[in-house]
Amino acid sequence: MGSSAMEPEILEVRCLVKQAIGTLSSSRDSAEITRSLQTMKQYLGGPNSAEHLPKNNEFVNTHYFHFLQVLTSNLSVDWLMLLPADQEKELLDYFFLNGPPHQAYLVLLDTIIAASPSLRQERCVQILEQFLREGRMAQLIWEVCLEHTSPHMASLRETLLNKISALPDHMANKLEKNNRVMFYPEDYYPLLGQEMLSVLERTCERLKGGMDCSLSFVSQLLGKVCIQGHTDAVLQVLVPRLTVLTQSDCIWQRISWRLVENVPERWMENVVSGMVRLAAGPEVLSRLLGSIVLKNKKAEFVLTHKFLLLQYQHKVCAVMGERGGSEQGVGGKGLVRNSVLQSLLGYLAGEKTRGCLLVEVLKKLLETWGNSSALRHTPIQQQLYISKAIVICLAQLTNSQIQEHKAVLLSGMMAGMECHLDSNIARVRQLGMVVAECLSARLNSEDHRLKFQYVEDDELRELRSLSIPRPLSSWEAPPQQHRDGDSQMESRPNLVESKQPVQRTQDTESESELDSDDELIPYDLSIDTELQRSQAPAYVSDCVEVLRASAHPEQIETTLKIVEDLIRKNPTASREVSVQFAQVLLHLEDKFNISGFIGLRQRGLVAITVTDIIPVTQYLTAEFYAVNYSLAQRLDILDVLALTAQELSQPDSSRRAANETPSIQLLREASDPHNPSQQWKKIIEERIENKTRRFAKGTSRPEAKAVPNRLGPVAGHFFFPLIGNYDRPQSPFDFLAEQPLMMGRLIHTLAILMYFSVNVPIAIHMGKALLDFTWAVRYHKDTYVRQGTLFAVSSILLSVPSHILLTEVPDELLEMRSWLADVAENDPDEGCRKSALQSLLLLENFKKKLGLFAE
Repeated sequence: MGSSAMEPEILEVRCLVKQAIGTLSSSRDSAEITRSLQTMKQYLGGPNSAEHLPKNNEFVNTHYFHFLQVLTSNLSVDWLMLLPADQEKELLDYFFLNGPPHQAYLVLLDTIIAASPSLRQERCVQILEQFLREGRMAQLIWEVCLEHTSPHMASLRETLLNKISALPDHMANKLEKNNRVMFYPEDYYPLLGQEMLSVLERTCERLKGGMDCSLSFVSQLLGKVCIQGHTDAVLQVLVPRLTVLTQSDCIWQRISWRLVENVPERWMENVVSGMVRLAAGPEVLSRLLGSIVLKNKKAEFVLTHKFLLLQYQHKVCAVMGERGGSEQGVGGKGLVRNSVLQSLLGYLAGEKTRGCLLVEVLKKLLETWGNSSALRHTPIQQQLYISKAIVICLAQLTNSQIQEHKAVLLSGMMAGMECHLDSNIARVRQLGMVVAECLSARLNSEDHRLKFQYVEDDELRELRSLSIPRPLSSWEAPPQQHRDGDSQMESRPNLVESKQPVQRTQDTESESELDSDDELIPYDLSIDTELQRSQAPAYVSDCVEVLRASAHPEQIETTLKIVEDLIRKNPTASREVSVQFAQVLLHLEDKFNISGFIGLRQRGLVAITVTDIIPVTQYLTAEFYAVNYSLAQRLDILDVLALTAQELSQPDSSRRAANETPSIQLLREASDPHNPSQQWKKIIEERIENKTRRFAKGTSRPEAKAVPNRLGPVAGHFFFPLIGNYDRPQSPFDFLAEQPLMMGRLIHTLAILMYFSVNVPIAIHMGKALLDFTWAVRYHKDTYVRQGTLFAVSSILLSVPSHILLTEVPDELLEMRSWLADVAENDPDEGCRKSALQSLLLLENFKKKLGLFAE
């Protein structure tokens, strides 16, 4: 009965729609077109009127989409002129802004994409812009959520998902330079975030009313937008608002959890990562994510593995604020350390159900931290990131968890500490020391804790501060703490004033007790003399005997302090015992803990080497490969050779000082403004300068006088013994495998010798030998050795003239270029990549000069 009653109304709507479409397509009568549009407009009156409800449904569900397509197809200059000017928006825009939003959106976007630049396209762009301004996008998303079970809507979900998430791309591709600001990504995606938030608010109201609602489309849209690279733009709108709404409302917490849980697996990483980065602390993160880490395998992988072991770009940010009690010392005065790592690991430790994951995370971190291969092939920034994660994990674990897994943690600490202390990079060793101290502090008792000696800087202090456990409440300090601090400051003067009388009485009592001491007669110390220290030797031979046989600390210290000056002032006497003197200094040990011992001995060795170059250099280079020498002594030999080469490559300092002293004194006298004898000269010179016309002005300073490079004639004695004997059979070291530190220092020293031999005739032969030597170790597993190899390459390119290199070793330069490009792109160490880029720039300069490298 009911359906038969509705059939005439449905037929009436169909007839009217057919007639209106015909009128809009063919008629050129303005009044007729206006009447047709007004007739169709009444069917968008909404469901408030019961008598029009069947007609409205028939029009909206069956004819609306096709009617909008006809309407947009007629948008032209001639057709729009047929509409009354004052009613154009009311008659035209109304149909797009009051009907089903998903149909209007699809028609507008399809028309814009299909149309060429014209009035039709421009008019649809204006309507779509108004569509977004009036919040119709929120209505579109809401209606899709309400009709999630509808088969018709299910077929449109994927289309809507793609066209909503990629609207800025569609508009930019089609409109190009004529694009509107509303469709820019930086404007559109925050607006989309607001619309999604409005849908969540409607969902909350519906749930409070006892009705169900699906958030799957919102979750899919959020994931789709995030995977396209707009995570921050959307979540910077959602996360702060959800943080406030979930603070005291369990329904909002359920909405936030379901929003994340419904995100498809392929998009889960971007959504979860964005929330972790933007959430203000572990408590907020727990309210936003719930137990997603336990429910979703992708989220578990991201939060417990990828975030910690495969990424390291998340930086610690400092937030200023006042904190009381023991928490004040965590980051210094009022400094609260707020980081992504602390937020994530605090989230894992927030509930017992997630506590087991925190222990597993710490085990994985310790395994990576103690992996020597990973240590060699990861940049220092990632090692610092992993170290921070380990220290924060320790702070979050309870004592019972520590005791339960003590054996595993202790073995991980020992393995990691060993490989860190074996590293050639000082920063890696320091990080290992700090982490080992933090681990030992939690695992061992007070008497058995590790303690290392190292220079502490801000980065290491920050790392150590993370080991102090912080309660979750410390992330959101209550505002009344500022008032408490002010009241404490105000109460301090009263306390000080109340203590002043007591202090005065104590002072008077102490003064009265000490009155009896005035009767004591002081000793006469005027005739006392200071104990004379050991007399410094006056001859070079005496210095040798003292350093070789003396057992008096003061005598040895006094001798070491005058060794350098004595050698340089007596070169003839020093040459007679030069090798013997170098042997004594090389074997001298710091038995008495003399202040500055290493520097004094090193300067003495440099002085005796500069004084008698060839014999001492031959002795040192031979002893470098001899047996029964410690690692420290061999490193000292390399340092002395490098410092000696540096001094020899520079102008003679003693001659320069002697020659320039008079001129410096004259300049000081001339520049004295209080010297009357110079005032008249200054006035005359200024007048002459002002009235003199010069066509060209020469240099204001005389050119520096050229002096010979003293290293040039003896450079081969430094270089070739070191590079020629590294692989001889009687050598006690296998530099390539067992001693990467020695290998790295040897290459660095050879590179320094090469650099100071710039433009020396023998430099090309040194460069060839060094190039052959370093070519075998260019892919060495140790970072320090690779850094030395790149430094050696730069030294060759800087020291040997380019035309000689291009003539003598053109093939080697081509191979070097390919290798440097590979290192600059693929080497795990940032320092190696930078050095490779610098060397490539030097090679490009060669290319510009002589054009050898033809592409």
